[in-house]
Amino acid sequence: MTQLLQLHHVTKSYGSHLAVNDMSLSIKPGKIVGLLGPNGSGKTTLIKLINGLLQPDRGDIVIDGFRPSIDTKKIISYLPDTTYLRDNMRVEEVLSFFQDFYEDFDRQKAEQLLQDLSIRLEEKLKNLSKGNKEKVQLVLVMSRKAKLYLLDEPIGGVDPAARDYILKTIINNYSKDASVIISTHLISDIEPILDEVVFIKDGQLILTGSVDDLREEHGLSIDSLFRETFKNY
Repeated sequence: MTQLLQLHHVTKSYGSHLAVNDMSLSIKPGKIVGLLGPNGSGKTTLIKLINGLLQPDRGDIVIDGFRPSIDTKKIISYLPDTTYLRDNMRVEEVLSFFQDFYEDFDRQKAEQLLQDLSIRLEEKLKNLSKGNKEKVQLVLVMSRKAKLYLLDEPIGGVDPAARDYILKTIINNYSKDASVIISTHLISDIEPILDEVVFIKDGQLILTGSVDDLREEHGLSIDSLFRETFKNY
């Protein structure tokens, strides 16, 4: 099977701080991958590099045969860890914006997901709770027919009751030809949906592999393995 995402010796520094340090990694299509590490480990920097928002100092990134560019913007659907939508917009206006901007945006799917979450289209974003704003952003991202979904803390601000629905939304809204990379601290919540994990620390790859293989090899859940790996960090 061909690789959907390949990183070859990628390095990114901010001054004297190495945020990503000589990282090589491959991800196949059809996978849900947990990008896991302590605060400051380089997760958000890595996601921004893949999305083309940052340029590596050294190394090479290839997504479905393309280096980060206008070509990859068409096949990557990115959820940042901060709100980027204007508060004075109504939800339906945001849908129209995405529909105009992305050819692969499925508005009908987005409206159905929002209805399931009891979020009204006529509501202004400024009137929504932090958790509901995050749900809107996730719906927008998962309603694209992308090849690679990059989700930076997608469930961090939502209540536990909504997390199961959001995780089901992620599972049900990507194709077998696409992959999802999820960065999160809520490992026990997302562990049931993960196929693979990538542990990073100080911008370096510490451990990667199939969730099932790692559980069998170490005799631990992924959450427990994470705690054991980073207990002194």
